[in-house]
Amino acid sequence: MKKLYFIFNLQSGKATISSKLAGIIDIFTKAGYEVTARPTQERMDACAAAIYACAQKYDLIVCSGGDGTLNEVIHGIMKSDEKIPIGYIPAGSTNDFARGVGIPKDMYKAAQWIIDGKPFPCDIGSFGDRYFTYIAAFGAFTDVTYETSQSAKNILGHAAYVLNGLTKLTSIKSYHIKITYDEESFEDDFIFGMVTNSSSVAGLLSLSNFLLDDGLYEVTLIRTPSNAIDLQRIIHSLLNIDIDIDTAYIKSFRTRTIKFECDCEMPWTIDGENGGMLRNVVVENNCKAIELITCEDEKK
Repeated sequence: MKKLYFIFNLQSGKATISSKLAGIIDIFTKAGYEVTARPTQERMDACAAAIYACAQKYDLIVCSGGDGTLNEVIHGIMKSDEKIPIGYIPAGSTNDFARGVGIPKDMYKAAQWIIDGKPFPCDIGSFGDRYFTYIAAFGAFTDVTYETSQSAKNILGHAAYVLNGLTKLTSIKSYHIKITYDEESFEDDFIFGMVTNSSSVAGLLSLSNFLLDDGLYEVTLIRTPSNAIDLQRIIHSLLNIDIDIDTAYIKSFRTRTIKFECDCEMPWTIDGENGGMLRNVVVENNCKAIELITCEDEKK
């Protein structure tokens, strides 16, 4: 019998996983898996659980929670010598990565999606000694996902991020940064930047034409606007409002490795979790580092 290690966060989202556990385990059992269930107890517990599952050579890890829980499991797998495939059942408030790869919102359907799917090589990012699945970002709004209270997320969902993000408009700070990638290097003042492998970020930003396995990350940098009107135009664009933007403020490109050097410490977020205050950061793409269970027609 195949062995499945099921890691889940009972606190994610509206804690709906609690009422779905028996049904999800039943789906996996009927598919021929012997299921070991592990509820997370504290921060980084999902990472430790993933390391254990890899060491014990389980056939499959399935995790359920928000983007932070998925990030911890990915971190554990990347730290392990034996990297086993992972399936994901989204249970958070926004589930950016799940939205990007087309995983069903319904938990039972997501579980069946894992059973019907196949392992697909997926790029994973390095951020110093940490790892991320879909985004590393600095500057404005980077604290929106981890500073929005869980109760607000439960009640308002996507709207909680929008409302909390709008409260940051009066405190946006500019950072002078030297950026080096490929054979290029330049300096400028920026209020926001992100290195991403997802079509959705914090339930707000919408990207397109991304690949999970091309070894490249999409980089978007927002230069410091000269006045409040230009700032509002940029914000409206990021919120998917159909409005023309002066591209002089937005720089986008793709790269495998990028280095950020700032003249002061600036806030970072990694998959919606606090990434710390840092001056110098190197972000690298680990091409096809793990195997994510996904359906054949949802690879992009």
